[in-house]
This record gives sequence, C-alpha cells and structure tokens, in this order.
Amino acid sequence: MTAQPIPPITLPPIESPDREGEWLQKALHEWLNREFIPEAINEKIAQRAAQIFVRQRLEGENDLGSLVIAIVTEMQAFDFRESFYSEFAIANAVSDLILDSLGFERCCGQ
Repeated sequence: MTAQPIPPITLPPIESPDREGEWLQKALHEWLNREFIPEAINEKIAQRAAQIFVRQRLEGENDLGSLVIAIVTEMQAFDFRESFYSEFAIANAVSDLILDSLGFERCCGQ
C-alpha cells in the first residue's frame, strides 16, 4: 500500500477579519488554558498568533499549511520563557482549531 499525500486544505477567502481574529484569539486562549494551567502569558500568545493569522489571510494566504508555517516562523520571535508552549505547539493548535471549526476529521497515525 502506497502512502497518499495529504491534499492541501484551502480556506475560503476572509470575509470578516475582525470576527475571524477574535474567534481564533478566544478559541486559542481557551485551548492554552485548558491544556496545562491558565497563565497570563496565554492571552498574549493567543493575541499574537491571531494577529499573524489574520494578517496572512488579509495578504491572500488561504492555504492552511502555509498559514501554519507562517505562524511557526513569526512566533519564533515571541518570548516563550514564561510558557509551557513553543511556536510549534501554537501553530499546531491553530491548525486543529481551524480544522475543528470546518468540521474536518483529525486522526492520528496507526
């Protein structure tokens, strides 16, 4: 059996940047607080990731994989010393939240 590449996931063009950013910031902040413990830094992390996501979307990026890479790249400049998280965990969480919101099934390797 040959492994098949995962097809790209393309989001519809952004229609309401403010609403999309607010949703992502809130959802990510809740996820961060739920995964470990609520920390003040979680709000700043969620805010920064949502800003990056919305800016990329406004620049015309709709490919979820490219959006995740942009978040990883730009969050490398964020100071994570006060957090349990890293730029990779944040980007993966954003991807999962987006996939969940679109009704995509996420699965793990067998």
